[in-house]
Amino acid sequence: MRTRGIIGALLKSFGPSEHGTRLVRKGRRLGRFVRHKFWLWMFLFATIFLIYLLLFGLNMHFPAKLEGSGTSIRISARQEILPFHVVGRPPRSKHRKQYLPCEVGFLESVEYLVEPKEVMNFTQFSLEFIDQEGIPSHSNIYEPRFGGHQILEEREQSFFAKNQTLHCGFIKGPPGFSSTGFDIDAKDKAYMNECKIAVSSCIFGSSDFLRRPTSKKISEYSKKNVCFVMFVDEQTLGKLSSEGHVPDVTGRIGLWRIVIVKNLPYEDMRRTGKVPKFLSHRLFPHSWYSIWLDSKMRLNTDPMLIIEYFLWRTKSEYAISNHYERHCVSEEVLQNKRLDKFNHTAIDEQFAFYQSDGLTKFDPSDPNTPLPSYVPEGSFIVRAHTPISNLFSCLWFNEVDRFTSRDQLSFAYTYLKLRRMNPDRPFYLSMFKDCERRALVKLFRHREEPSPPGPPPVI
Repeated sequence: MRTRGIIGALLKSFGPSEHGTRLVRKGRRLGRFVRHKFWLWMFLFATIFLIYLLLFGLNMHFPAKLEGSGTSIRISARQEILPFHVVGRPPRSKHRKQYLPCEVGFLESVEYLVEPKEVMNFTQFSLEFIDQEGIPSHSNIYEPRFGGHQILEEREQSFFAKNQTLHCGFIKGPPGFSSTGFDIDAKDKAYMNECKIAVSSCIFGSSDFLRRPTSKKISEYSKKNVCFVMFVDEQTLGKLSSEGHVPDVTGRIGLWRIVIVKNLPYEDMRRTGKVPKFLSHRLFPHSWYSIWLDSKMRLNTDPMLIIEYFLWRTKSEYAISNHYERHCVSEEVLQNKRLDKFNHTAIDEQFAFYQSDGLTKFDPSDPNTPLPSYVPEGSFIVRAHTPISNLFSCLWFNEVDRFTSRDQLSFAYTYLKLRRMNPDRPFYLSMFKDCERRALVKLFRHREEPSPPGPPPVI
Protein backbone atom coordinates (compact mmCIF):
# COMPACT_ATOMS: atom_id res chain seq x y z
CA MET A 1 0.00 0.00 0.00
CA ARG A 2 1.32 3.44 -0.92
CA THR A 3 1.92 5.86 2.01
CA ARG A 4 1.26 9.59 1.86
CA GLY A 5 2.78 12.59 3.54
CA ILE A 6 6.04 13.20 5.33
CA ILE A 7 5.14 10.94 8.26
CA GLY A 8 4.18 8.09 5.93
CA ALA A 9 7.41 8.36 3.96
CA LEU A 10 9.40 8.35 7.18
CA LEU A 11 7.63 5.21 8.47
CA LYS A 12 8.14 3.46 5.16
CA SER A 13 11.90 3.95 5.48
CA PHE A 14 11.86 1.93 8.69
CA GLY A 15 11.15 -1.26 6.73
CA PRO A 16 8.63 -4.04 7.51
CA SER A 17 7.90 -5.03 11.11
CA GLU A 18 5.23 -6.73 13.08
CA HIS A 19 3.82 -3.35 13.98
CA GLY A 20 4.18 -1.94 10.45
CA THR A 21 0.53 -1.92 9.57
CA ARG A 22 -0.45 -0.31 12.86
CA LEU A 23 2.29 2.34 12.54
CA VAL A 24 1.30 3.19 8.97
CA ARG A 25 -2.29 3.71 10.04
CA LYS A 26 -1.15 5.98 12.89
CA GLY A 27 1.10 7.88 10.48
CA ARG A 28 -1.82 8.44 8.14
CA ARG A 29 -3.98 9.72 10.97
CA LEU A 30 -1.15 11.98 12.21
CA GLY A 31 -0.56 13.34 8.71
CA ARG A 32 -4.22 14.18 8.30
CA PHE A 33 -4.16 15.88 11.73
CA VAL A 34 -1.14 18.05 10.78
CA ARG A 35 -2.69 19.06 7.46
CA HIS A 36 -5.95 19.93 9.21
CA LYS A 37 -4.13 22.15 11.74
CA PHE A 38 -2.13 23.81 8.94
CA TRP A 39 -5.22 24.80 6.97
CA LEU A 40 -6.95 25.96 10.17
CA TRP A 41 -4.06 28.33 10.96
CA MET A 42 -4.00 29.59 7.39
CA PHE A 43 -7.73 30.36 7.62
CA LEU A 44 -7.23 32.27 10.88
CA PHE A 45 -4.36 34.34 9.45
CA ALA A 46 -6.38 35.15 6.34
CA THR A 47 -9.37 36.22 8.47
CA ILE A 48 -7.19 38.50 10.64
CA PHE A 49 -5.59 40.02 7.53
CA LEU A 50 -8.99 40.78 5.97
CA ILE A 51 -10.17 42.44 9.20
CA TYR A 52 -6.99 44.57 9.25
CA LEU A 53 -7.59 45.69 5.68
CA LEU A 54 -11.19 46.64 6.45
CA LEU A 55 -10.19 48.69 9.51
CA PHE A 56 -6.98 50.37 8.33
CA GLY A 57 -6.90 49.91 4.58
CA LEU A 58 -8.16 53.44 3.84
CA ASN A 59 -5.00 54.94 5.29
CA MET A 60 -2.92 52.93 2.84
CA HIS A 61 -4.89 54.09 -0.19
CA PHE A 62 -5.04 57.83 0.56
CA PRO A 63 -1.53 59.18 1.29
CA ALA A 64 -1.20 62.90 1.95
CA LYS A 65 1.62 64.76 0.28
CA LEU A 66 3.85 67.06 2.23
CA GLU A 67 3.51 70.54 0.73
CA GLY A 68 6.62 71.58 -1.09
CA SER A 69 8.21 68.13 -1.30
CA GLY A 70 8.00 64.99 -3.38
CA THR A 71 7.57 62.64 -0.46
CA SER A 72 4.32 61.45 1.07
CA ILE A 73 3.07 60.58 4.52
CA ARG A 74 0.20 58.47 5.81
CA ILE A 75 -2.57 60.02 7.83
CA SER A 76 -3.29 57.62 10.65
CA ALA A 77 -6.65 57.43 12.37
CA ARG A 78 -4.96 58.24 15.66
CA GLN A 79 -3.68 61.61 14.46
CA GLU A 80 -7.16 63.02 14.13
CA ILE A 81 -7.84 62.80 17.85
CA LEU A 82 -4.52 64.22 19.07
CA PRO A 83 -4.45 67.83 20.35
CA PHE A 84 -3.44 70.61 17.92
CA HIS A 85 -0.13 71.27 19.63
CA VAL A 86 0.94 67.73 18.71
CA VAL A 87 -0.30 67.33 15.16
CA GLY A 88 -0.14 70.99 14.12
CA ARG A 89 -2.78 72.52 11.87
CA PRO A 90 -6.23 70.93 12.03
CA PRO A 91 -7.76 69.52 8.83
CA ARG A 92 -9.47 72.01 6.54
CA SER A 93 -13.22 71.94 6.51
CA LYS A 94 -14.88 70.54 3.40
CA HIS A 95 -17.37 73.41 3.66
CA ARG A 96 -14.81 76.20 3.92
CA LYS A 97 -16.40 79.61 3.44
CA GLN A 98 -15.56 81.35 0.19
CA TYR A 99 -14.43 85.00 0.24
CA LEU A 100 -14.84 86.81 -3.07
CA PRO A 101 -13.60 90.14 -4.43
CA CYS A 102 -15.91 93.10 -4.88
CA GLU A 103 -15.95 95.97 -7.34
CA VAL A 104 -13.53 98.84 -6.74
CA GLY A 105 -14.16 102.20 -8.40
CA PHE A 106 -10.70 102.86 -9.83
CA LEU A 107 -10.14 105.57 -12.40
CA GLU A 108 -9.91 104.31 -15.96
CA SER A 109 -6.44 105.72 -16.54
CA VAL A 110 -3.43 107.22 -14.74
CA GLU A 111 -3.05 109.85 -17.46
CA TYR A 112 -4.65 112.75 -15.61
CA LEU A 113 -3.72 111.89 -12.03
CA VAL A 114 -2.77 114.90 -9.89
CA GLU A 115 -1.58 114.63 -6.30
CA PRO A 116 -4.06 116.54 -4.09
CA LYS A 117 -2.88 119.48 -2.01
CA GLU A 118 -4.46 118.01 1.12
CA VAL A 119 -1.54 115.60 1.55
CA MET A 120 0.51 118.50 2.90
CA ASN A 121 -1.96 119.05 5.76
CA PHE A 122 -1.02 115.92 7.69
CA THR A 123 0.61 116.15 11.12
CA GLN A 124 4.14 117.47 10.79
CA PHE A 125 7.12 116.84 13.08
CA SER A 126 10.72 115.72 12.81
CA LEU A 127 11.45 112.01 13.11
CA GLU A 128 14.99 110.64 13.38
CA PHE A 129 16.20 107.08 14.00
CA ILE A 130 18.79 105.50 16.27
CA ASP A 131 21.52 104.02 14.08
CA GLN A 132 23.94 102.78 16.73
CA GLU A 133 23.84 101.78 20.39
CA GLY A 134 26.51 101.66 23.05
CA ILE A 135 26.93 98.95 25.67
CA PRO A 136 24.68 99.67 28.69
CA SER A 137 26.66 100.32 31.87
CA HIS A 138 24.60 97.76 33.83
CA SER A 139 25.03 94.99 31.24
CA ASN A 140 27.57 92.21 31.78
CA ILE A 141 26.60 90.32 28.62
CA TYR A 142 25.88 92.40 25.52
CA GLU A 143 24.85 91.29 22.06
CA PRO A 144 23.84 93.79 19.35
CA ARG A 145 20.28 93.36 18.07
CA PHE A 146 18.72 94.60 14.83
CA GLY A 147 15.84 96.16 16.79
CA GLY A 148 18.11 97.51 19.50
CA HIS A 149 17.65 97.29 23.25
CA GLN A 150 14.74 99.64 23.86
CA ILE A 151 13.77 99.94 27.52
CA LEU A 152 10.14 100.35 28.59
CA GLU A 153 10.55 104.06 29.36
CA GLU A 154 11.91 104.70 25.85
CA ARG A 155 9.09 102.62 24.42
CA GLU A 156 6.50 104.73 26.24
CA GLN A 157 7.99 108.02 25.06
CA SER A 158 8.20 106.82 21.46
CA PHE A 159 4.39 106.87 21.13
CA PHE A 160 4.29 110.69 21.25
CA ALA A 161 4.01 112.32 17.82
CA LYS A 162 6.74 114.87 18.44
CA ASN A 163 10.27 115.68 17.35
CA GLN A 164 12.25 112.66 18.47
CA THR A 165 14.87 110.04 17.72
CA LEU A 166 13.60 106.50 18.25
CA HIS A 167 14.34 102.81 17.76
CA CYS A 168 13.24 101.65 14.31
CA GLY A 169 15.41 98.72 13.26
CA PHE A 170 18.77 98.79 11.44
CA ILE A 171 20.55 99.48 14.73
CA LYS A 172 24.26 98.67 14.85
CA GLY A 173 26.28 97.77 17.89
CA PRO A 174 29.40 99.62 19.11
CA PRO A 175 32.49 99.65 16.87
CA GLY A 176 34.08 96.24 16.66
CA PHE A 177 30.80 94.30 16.76
CA SER A 178 29.47 92.44 13.75
CA SER A 179 26.52 93.59 11.65
CA THR A 180 23.06 93.13 13.12
CA GLY A 181 21.76 92.00 9.75
CA PHE A 182 19.69 92.85 6.69
CA ASP A 183 22.78 93.74 4.67
CA ILE A 184 22.16 95.02 1.14
CA ASP A 185 24.65 95.67 -1.66
CA ALA A 186 25.64 99.31 -2.21
CA LYS A 187 24.31 99.31 -5.79
CA ASP A 188 20.88 98.18 -4.62
CA LYS A 189 20.89 100.82 -1.89
CA ALA A 190 21.71 103.49 -4.46
CA TYR A 191 18.81 102.31 -6.61
CA MET A 192 16.35 102.36 -3.68
CA ASN A 193 17.51 105.84 -2.65
CA GLU A 194 16.22 107.16 -5.98
CA CYS A 195 12.73 105.65 -5.64
CA LYS A 196 9.83 108.07 -5.15
CA ILE A 197 7.11 105.41 -5.25
CA ALA A 198 7.86 101.81 -4.26
CA VAL A 199 6.03 98.50 -4.53
CA SER A 200 7.78 95.84 -2.49
CA SER A 201 7.53 92.25 -1.31
CA CYS A 202 9.89 89.59 0.00
CA ILE A 203 10.61 85.86 -0.01
CA PHE A 204 12.91 84.48 2.67
CA GLY A 205 13.74 80.85 3.31
CA SER A 206 12.31 79.75 -0.08
CA SER A 207 8.85 80.01 1.46
CA ASP A 208 7.07 81.04 -1.75
CA PHE A 209 7.06 80.95 -5.51
CA LEU A 210 7.79 84.16 -7.39
CA ARG A 211 4.61 85.99 -8.45
CA ARG A 212 5.28 88.63 -11.09
CA PRO A 213 2.95 91.66 -11.35
CA THR A 214 0.60 91.35 -14.33
CA SER A 215 2.47 93.52 -16.81
CA LYS A 216 -0.51 94.27 -19.05
CA LYS A 217 -2.37 95.75 -16.05
CA ILE A 218 0.49 98.15 -15.22
CA SER A 219 0.63 101.47 -17.10
CA GLU A 220 3.75 102.63 -18.93
CA TYR A 221 3.89 105.55 -16.50
CA SER A 222 4.14 103.20 -13.50
CA LYS A 223 6.65 100.96 -15.25
CA LYS A 224 8.91 104.00 -15.65
CA ASN A 225 8.26 105.80 -12.35
CA VAL A 226 7.50 103.08 -9.77
CA CYS A 227 10.18 100.84 -8.23
CA PHE A 228 9.11 97.20 -7.99
CA VAL A 229 11.47 95.54 -5.49
CA MET A 230 11.47 91.91 -4.35
CA PHE A 231 13.74 91.22 -1.36
CA VAL A 232 15.16 87.68 -1.24
CA ASP A 233 17.91 85.81 0.57
CA GLU A 234 20.55 83.74 -1.21
CA GLN A 235 18.73 80.48 -0.49
CA THR A 236 15.58 81.79 -2.17
CA LEU A 237 17.50 83.15 -5.15
CA GLY A 238 19.07 79.72 -5.70
CA LYS A 239 15.65 78.06 -5.53
CA LEU A 240 14.11 80.55 -7.95
CA SER A 241 17.02 80.13 -10.36
CA SER A 242 16.53 76.36 -10.33
CA GLU A 243 12.89 76.98 -11.34
CA GLY A 244 13.91 79.15 -14.29
CA HIS A 245 13.60 82.60 -12.67
CA VAL A 246 17.02 84.13 -13.35
CA PRO A 247 17.58 87.91 -13.07
CA ASP A 248 18.58 89.68 -16.28
CA VAL A 249 21.57 92.00 -16.64
CA THR A 250 19.65 94.77 -14.84
CA GLY A 251 18.87 92.49 -11.89
CA ARG A 252 15.20 92.10 -12.82
CA ILE A 253 12.81 89.21 -13.20
CA GLY A 254 9.87 90.72 -15.04
CA LEU A 255 9.01 93.98 -13.27
CA TRP A 256 10.63 92.87 -10.01
CA ARG A 257 14.07 94.28 -9.21
CA ILE A 258 15.64 91.44 -7.20
CA VAL A 259 17.48 92.73 -4.11
CA ILE A 260 19.52 90.14 -2.23
CA VAL A 261 19.55 90.45 1.56
CA LYS A 262 22.46 88.85 3.42
CA ASN A 263 22.87 88.13 7.11
CA LEU A 264 19.17 87.90 8.01
CA PRO A 265 18.53 89.53 11.40
CA TYR A 266 16.20 86.85 12.83
CA GLU A 267 16.05 83.07 12.74
CA ASP A 268 12.27 83.35 12.41
CA MET A 269 11.67 84.04 8.71
CA ARG A 270 8.25 85.52 9.49
CA ARG A 271 9.82 88.10 11.80
CA THR A 272 12.52 88.88 9.21
CA GLY A 273 9.78 89.53 6.67
CA LYS A 274 8.42 92.31 8.88
CA VAL A 275 11.50 94.44 8.12
CA PRO A 276 10.56 95.29 4.52
CA LYS A 277 6.86 95.09 5.36
CA PHE A 278 6.90 97.83 8.02
CA LEU A 279 10.12 99.74 7.39
CA SER A 280 9.71 100.75 3.74
CA HIS A 281 10.38 104.36 4.74
CA ARG A 282 13.81 103.25 5.93
CA LEU A 283 14.62 101.09 2.91
CA PHE A 284 13.32 103.76 0.50
CA PRO A 285 14.34 106.90 2.45
CA HIS A 286 13.32 109.39 -0.24
CA SER A 287 10.06 107.81 -1.31
CA TRP A 288 6.70 109.55 -1.01
CA TYR A 289 4.48 106.48 -1.20
CA SER A 290 4.85 102.73 -0.89
CA ILE A 291 2.74 99.64 -1.40
CA TRP A 292 3.44 96.36 0.34
CA LEU A 293 2.08 93.00 -0.76
CA ASP A 294 2.83 89.56 0.63
CA SER A 295 4.59 87.11 -1.66
CA LYS A 296 1.43 84.97 -1.83
CA MET A 297 -0.08 87.66 -4.07
CA ARG A 298 0.24 88.69 -7.69
CA LEU A 299 -0.44 92.37 -8.28
CA ASN A 300 -3.16 92.88 -10.90
CA THR A 301 -3.73 96.64 -10.53
CA ASP A 302 -1.73 99.73 -11.43
CA PRO A 303 0.04 101.14 -8.33
CA MET A 304 -0.90 104.74 -9.11
CA LEU A 305 -4.59 103.84 -9.31
CA ILE A 306 -4.25 102.12 -5.92
CA ILE A 307 -2.67 105.20 -4.33
CA GLU A 308 -5.33 107.48 -5.82
CA TYR A 309 -8.21 105.32 -4.63
CA PHE A 310 -7.06 104.33 -1.13
CA LEU A 311 -5.10 107.44 -0.09
CA TRP A 312 -5.88 110.52 -2.16
CA ARG A 313 -9.61 109.94 -2.54
CA THR A 314 -10.09 109.14 1.17
CA LYS A 315 -7.57 111.80 2.33
CA SER A 316 -5.67 109.12 4.23
CA GLU A 317 -2.00 108.55 4.89
CA TYR A 318 -2.22 104.83 5.71
CA ALA A 319 -4.59 102.18 4.32
CA ILE A 320 -4.98 98.53 5.28
CA SER A 321 -7.86 96.07 4.95
CA ASN A 322 -9.84 94.48 7.76
CA HIS A 323 -9.60 90.74 8.36
CA TYR A 324 -12.04 88.68 6.33
CA GLU A 325 -13.41 86.83 9.37
CA ARG A 326 -12.13 88.01 12.77
CA HIS A 327 -12.51 91.51 14.21
CA CYS A 328 -11.46 91.26 17.87
CA VAL A 329 -7.90 90.68 19.08
CA SER A 330 -9.10 88.07 21.58
CA GLU A 331 -10.47 86.02 18.66
CA GLU A 332 -7.14 86.32 16.87
CA VAL A 333 -5.32 85.19 20.02
CA LEU A 334 -7.46 82.05 20.24
CA GLN A 335 -7.00 81.30 16.52
CA ASN A 336 -3.23 81.69 16.70
CA LYS A 337 -3.08 79.31 19.63
CA ARG A 338 -5.51 76.84 18.07
CA LEU A 339 -3.36 76.63 14.93
CA ASP A 340 -0.05 76.73 16.86
CA LYS A 341 1.11 79.85 15.04
CA PHE A 342 3.44 80.82 17.89
CA ASN A 343 4.46 79.81 21.38
CA HIS A 344 1.26 79.91 23.47
CA THR A 345 2.89 81.40 26.57
CA ALA A 346 4.39 84.25 24.55
CA ILE A 347 1.00 85.01 22.98
CA ASP A 348 -0.71 85.04 26.38
CA GLU A 349 1.93 87.34 27.87
CA GLN A 350 1.63 89.78 24.98
CA PHE A 351 -2.17 89.89 25.13
CA ALA A 352 -2.16 90.29 28.92
CA PHE A 353 0.30 93.19 28.63
CA TYR A 354 -1.91 94.92 26.05
CA GLN A 355 -5.03 94.47 28.16
CA SER A 356 -3.27 95.96 31.18
CA ASP A 357 -2.31 98.96 29.02
CA GLY A 358 -5.81 99.76 27.83
CA LEU A 359 -6.67 97.36 24.99
CA THR A 360 -10.40 96.65 25.17
CA LYS A 361 -12.67 94.21 23.39
CA PHE A 362 -13.88 95.27 19.96
CA ASP A 363 -17.45 96.51 20.08
CA PRO A 364 -19.01 96.94 16.62
CA SER A 365 -22.11 98.57 18.12
CA ASP A 366 -20.11 101.40 19.71
CA PRO A 367 -20.33 104.49 17.47
CA ASN A 368 -17.03 105.74 18.93
CA THR A 369 -15.07 102.67 17.84
CA PRO A 370 -12.36 104.22 15.62
CA LEU A 371 -11.97 101.25 13.24
CA PRO A 372 -14.34 98.77 11.58
CA SER A 373 -12.11 95.98 12.91
CA TYR A 374 -9.28 95.56 15.39
CA VAL A 375 -7.76 92.74 13.31
CA PRO A 376 -6.24 93.61 9.91
CA GLU A 377 -5.53 91.43 6.93
CA GLY A 378 -2.02 92.78 6.83
CA SER A 379 -0.91 91.28 3.54
CA PHE A 380 -1.56 94.51 1.60
CA ILE A 381 -0.64 97.98 2.88
CA VAL A 382 -0.74 101.36 1.13
CA ARG A 383 0.93 104.31 2.82
CA ALA A 384 2.16 107.83 2.37
CA HIS A 385 5.53 108.38 4.01
CA THR A 386 4.35 111.15 6.30
CA PRO A 387 5.88 111.65 9.75
CA ILE A 388 3.05 110.04 11.75
CA SER A 389 2.65 107.22 9.22
CA ASN A 390 6.36 106.48 9.55
CA LEU A 391 6.06 106.69 13.33
CA PHE A 392 3.21 104.18 13.34
CA SER A 393 5.25 101.81 11.16
CA CYS A 394 8.20 102.04 13.58
CA LEU A 395 5.97 101.47 16.61
CA TRP A 396 4.28 98.46 15.02
CA PHE A 397 7.66 96.99 14.06
CA ASN A 398 8.97 97.50 17.60
CA GLU A 399 6.05 95.49 18.97
CA VAL A 400 6.86 92.63 16.59
CA ASP A 401 10.50 92.84 17.64
CA ARG A 402 9.67 92.85 21.35
CA PHE A 403 6.82 90.32 21.44
CA THR A 404 5.62 87.81 18.84
CA SER A 405 5.96 87.97 15.06
CA ARG A 406 2.15 87.70 14.70
CA ASP A 407 1.59 91.33 13.72
CA GLN A 408 -2.21 91.05 13.74
CA LEU A 409 -2.01 90.79 17.53
CA SER A 410 -0.22 94.14 17.92
CA PHE A 411 -1.94 96.28 15.27
CA ALA A 412 -4.95 97.52 17.26
CA TYR A 413 -2.96 98.14 20.44
CA THR A 414 -0.34 100.18 18.57
CA TYR A 415 -2.93 102.24 16.69
CA LEU A 416 -5.16 102.90 19.70
CA LYS A 417 -2.26 103.83 21.97
CA LEU A 418 -0.86 106.22 19.34
CA ARG A 419 -4.28 107.93 19.08
CA ARG A 420 -4.73 108.01 22.85
CA MET A 421 -1.38 109.67 23.47
CA ASN A 422 -1.82 112.23 20.68
CA PRO A 423 -5.43 113.50 20.89
CA ASP A 424 -4.57 116.74 19.06
CA ARG A 425 -2.37 115.18 16.38
CA PRO A 426 -4.57 113.01 14.14
CA PHE A 427 -3.40 109.95 12.25
CA TYR A 428 -5.51 109.38 9.13
CA LEU A 429 -5.70 105.62 8.83
CA SER A 430 -8.26 104.06 6.51
CA MET A 431 -9.33 100.43 6.97
CA PHE A 432 -10.95 99.21 3.78
CA LYS A 433 -12.93 96.06 3.04
CA ASP A 434 -11.17 92.75 2.55
CA CYS A 435 -13.14 92.12 -0.65
CA GLU A 436 -11.47 95.23 -2.09
CA ARG A 437 -8.06 93.78 -1.27
CA ARG A 438 -9.01 90.63 -3.17
CA ALA A 439 -9.90 92.73 -6.20
CA LEU A 440 -6.35 94.13 -6.39
CA VAL A 441 -4.45 90.86 -6.49
CA LYS A 442 -4.61 87.18 -7.28
CA LEU A 443 -4.15 85.06 -4.17
CA PHE A 444 -2.06 81.90 -3.93
CA ARG A 445 -1.04 79.56 -1.15
CA HIS A 446 2.43 79.70 0.39
CA ARG A 447 4.94 77.13 -0.81
CA GLU A 448 5.32 75.86 2.73
CA GLU A 449 4.44 76.94 6.25
CA PRO A 450 7.38 77.62 8.60
CA SER A 451 7.37 75.76 11.89
CA PRO A 452 6.11 77.65 14.97
CA PRO A 453 8.99 79.59 16.57
CA GLY A 454 9.86 79.63 20.22
CA PRO A 455 9.33 82.45 22.71
CA PRO A 456 10.58 85.97 21.91
CA PRO A 457 13.33 87.87 23.76
CA VAL A 458 12.64 88.77 27.38
CA ILE A 459 10.87 92.11 27.87
